[in-house]
Amino acid sequence: MQTKVYDILGIGIGPFNLSLAALAEPLDGLECLFVDASAGFDWHPGMLLESSRLQTPVMSDLVTMADPTSRYSYLNFAKQTGRLYSFYIRESFFLPRQEYNLYCQWVCAELSNLKFNFKVTRVSFDAETDTYLVRGQDRVSGQEQSLRARHLVLGTGTQPWMPHFCPGADKRVLHSANYLHRKQALQSQNDITIVGSGQSAAEIFEDLLLDIDKFGYRLRWLTRSPRFFPLEYTKLTLEMTSPEYIDYFHALPEAQRRELIGSQKSLYKGINADLINSIYDLLYQKRLHCDFDVQLLTNTALQSVHSDGQQLLLGCRHTELEQEFELTSSALVMATGYCYRLPDFLEPLHSQLLFDQKGDPDVQRHYHIDKAGRIFVQNLGLHTHGLCSPDLGMGCYRNATILRQILGKAPYEIEQQIAFQSFGIPKQDASAPKRRHSSYQALQREAS
Repeated sequence: MQTKVYDILGIGIGPFNLSLAALAEPLDGLECLFVDASAGFDWHPGMLLESSRLQTPVMSDLVTMADPTSRYSYLNFAKQTGRLYSFYIRESFFLPRQEYNLYCQWVCAELSNLKFNFKVTRVSFDAETDTYLVRGQDRVSGQEQSLRARHLVLGTGTQPWMPHFCPGADKRVLHSANYLHRKQALQSQNDITIVGSGQSAAEIFEDLLLDIDKFGYRLRWLTRSPRFFPLEYTKLTLEMTSPEYIDYFHALPEAQRRELIGSQKSLYKGINADLINSIYDLLYQKRLHCDFDVQLLTNTALQSVHSDGQQLLLGCRHTELEQEFELTSSALVMATGYCYRLPDFLEPLHSQLLFDQKGDPDVQRHYHIDKAGRIFVQNLGLHTHGLCSPDLGMGCYRNATILRQILGKAPYEIEQQIAFQSFGIPKQDASAPKRRHSSYQALQREAS
């Protein structure tokens, strides 16, 4: 019997590959399958706090920015589940993360091109059939299975990252990704220290602060940054999440891209301004009714973690005063972000992949990382595509681009120019075509 060959095999089912699956599903003649080792979709379950919300508007759902008419949109989910009027009355573009997770699970149930409980173990290239051979294991039956595909899209996601000096085996030290799984044990400790500068650290601090009078622990928040900085959310800055800025950023020299992305953390790693204000208001309110021990320490870099048998000893350095000091804590929550590493199952394809001077995958403008242009990646382009890479709102743009590269035509309209501003040097040649921002009436005339 002839083995089925998929046009696209997606490995990993997070929001970005789920978006691609939803956009690919209605396309006639396109055979796709998306696999994941987990039992089902669950987006960062350890951080699905009731109070947490997305940092991007509702239109950054799985499909809307590519196809507003798709049946897999959030608005259709809201309609089908009886939530639409409640959403309308709520008057907020920013979904609770728990609701976004439910929406993605609803889309999973509607799609026929997903396969969970399938762990990929090896991917190789079969020159005779000009296909990729993907071997894996069904985690329910335990049976080994093989799949074939002409193109691969990697959506395996990022992994929690902690500094090398953090004792991974010590249960008193945990990454923010596991916060809710360990919250009860945390709140039984005498004092808790949170390390991090971004949204996750702020959400955990607020969540623990809510119960500080009930449990009586000391709560401390360390950040290496000089202040608890907000996510920059002004409209002209948001134009940096655009096709034009991707073009500009990707064309820069590699060293300049890396330096630039390091200076842009407030654009994609900051804290929601309303959360910062909410934390202050909560601190103010708690102080009215109880004594509590809270420390918020800026310019504080954690350099070492040791144990004296009872307490964790935190070696710190004040980055402005350039002085070292030590703190003690019963528990440590590291909200230190995530990192990407190529999956081990890609090792047989290593010679076909492209790498930059630092050894990282050299993601090309249209999101492939191999010489043949057949292996695509999701959310791996911070060093090549800038802050658009992890942005949920740009996921549809990337997926529409990937589909165009694979099909040789664009099944969804791909905007080339959306920004009012220019990021590079404007063309001075009078013969060059002028950049226009067409009115709605002009667009109607062109369409007719």
